[in-house]
Formats: sequence, structure tokens, C-alpha cells
Amino acid sequence: MTARRNLLWLIPLVLFVTSPLWKPAVTDFLRPRGGFDPEAAQAVDKKQAFVMDRITITLDRGGRKEWKVEAERAFTGKTDRELDMVNVHAVYLDPDQPITIDSRRGTYLIDGRHLILRKKVVVRKPRAREELRTELLHYYDAIRMVISPVPVRITGPRFTLTAGRMDYDLSTDGYDFGGRVKVEL
Repeated sequence: MTARRNLLWLIPLVLFVTSPLWKPAVTDFLRPRGGFDPEAAQAVDKKQAFVMDRITITLDRGGRKEWKVEAERAFTGKTDRELDMVNVHAVYLDPDQPITIDSRRGTYLIDGRHLILRKKVVVRKPRAREELRTELLHYYDAIRMVISPVPVRITGPRFTLTAGRMDYDLSTDGYDFGGRVKVEL
């Protein structure tokens, strides 16, 4: 038994003494090949690019689904915290006043909970039989505001309204129009 113990401590001693012979070959074998560019490695880590087909985003308020946003295609925007979308369909899930929104393009800014809809934006309020058309619409979820900084056209069963811009507060169901406002009854 003691002879085996004596042989056991010889193994590390032999490895240490013979290391000048085998160490260069082992370190050369384990050395990474192809070089390493730290700037390229950081650039890959900072941005995560992706493309997805059929995406659904839900926005909740107080544990209740408030908005459901669907798109045929989604991909990374300018940053990985920005989501660009194609053929967007959004539904405001209020049982008293449902609203649907369709647009060709959209962007969702994740950090600010800010939805931007562009190109042929159509907002429909089926219960009021109203339809809004514009080319750009912003929805700020934190303050529950819909803002169109470009001209809008709203048609209802008994009126047509055109304006240079529009703010709509979902909390109070109140509109604020700006620019040149024209109403036809």
C-alpha cells in the first residue's frame, strides 16, 4: 500500500520535470487559429438581428389584454429594441368600444411601448360606424394617446372631417384636431 502511495506522488513530479519537452507542442495545439478581432466580437454581441413570419404582440394594462397587434412579417429595426413590421393589424380589445387598425408598415419601440403605423393607415370604430384614414399614426401606451401629426380624414354616417393633425385620448374618448379643419355634415 505504501509503495503505491509513493508512486502516486511521482506522477506530478515527472510531469513537472518533463514539461519543457511536451509543453510547447501542447500549447501550440491548443492555440486558437484565425485570429481574434475584439471589435467584431463586441459588434455581434450588441445587436441581435432576426426576421419572423406571423408575429403577435399583446399590450396589457392591469393584467387585462388591451391591444392585440399582429403582423405578417417582423424584423429587427435600427436597434434590437425596435421591431419593424409589415402588414399590421391591431385590435383595441375594449368590449364597449372596439377599434381595429390596419396599415402597411409599422414599428414597435419596445422600451417606450410606442407603436408607429405608416402607409395607408385605416382606423375603424365599428359601433360608431366611423373610419379614419391617414399616412402616419403614433400610439403611446403609457399615456394612452393616439397621435397623427399628418392630415387625417374621418368619415361617419352623417359627417366627413378633414384636419391637418389629430390627437385622440383613449382614456377620455376625446379628440383634438389641428391645422386646417373642415367638417361636412
